[in-house]
Amino acid sequence: MHLIIDGYNLLHVTRTLTQLSSTELQWERDRLINQLSAYRQLKSYEITVVFDGWQGGWSTEKKERKKGIDLIFSRLGEKADEVIKRLVKEKGSGAIVVTSDREVSTYAERMAAAVIPSDQFKEKMERSDLQIEKGFEEELEEERGFKRKGPSRRLSKKERRLKAALKKL
Repeated sequence: MHLIIDGYNLLHVTRTLTQLSSTELQWERDRLINQLSAYRQLKSYEITVVFDGWQGGWSTEKKERKKGIDLIFSRLGEKADEVIKRLVKEKGSGAIVVTSDREVSTYAERMAAAVIPSDQFKEKMERSDLQIEKGFEEELEEERGFKRKGPSRRLSKKERRLKAALKKL
């Protein structure tokens, strides 16, 4: 399984990044990479994080690998959304996209990739950190509400894909 993460979208879940200096922004990115690296060690998924470089980036797309996480900075004039769409097209249904961007999530769903909102993934990642700290590996997936029975109560395809992706995380 391959996680494709909209980097700044995930960082915006906890706080607004508009008033940060470039060094503070770099610190936030490094902190996110450390969290994702710990998550990767627990779950052993392939993770790619895409950051925007369209306003102040390089003339070409920049790729690097830190702590087992693939990082992609979009080139000047190209948004991270376009890079994510390209990656989703390459990976197809084997990808899980982490974003709260409506346009990207709609595209990913059309390509049969599961989409997890950034806030839900952040919560999952923090639960995994708690599992590591407490030393237990059991899944914290809780069943909410009642069990549905019969075809008339079946979840939609989108909801089933999200539920399956969340179980895997």
